[in-house]
Amino acid sequence: MITPQQVEEMIKAELPDAQIQVQDLTGGGDHYQVTVVSSQFAGKGLVQQHQLVYGALQQAMSTEAIHALALKTSTPEASPATN
Repeated sequence: MITPQQVEEMIKAELPDAQIQVQDLTGGGDHYQVTVVSSQFAGKGLVQQHQLVYGALQQAMSTEAIHALALKTSTPEASPATN
């Protein structure tokens, strides 16, 4: 199990300017919905934005500490996240 705060900290380590909202969808600590707003997404497509977040969470996902992840990403200019 991983806490929402741990998820946020892992993303912040890779995307320090990110505004992050983490929701535990099932209460079990392994299914999350995460919204990330970061200027580092500028000029990147949706897949590239998601790859940055998945990269930050790679260890937790590879060990299945995070079993499912729903992502919404955007730049601050495009916020609120609509992707």
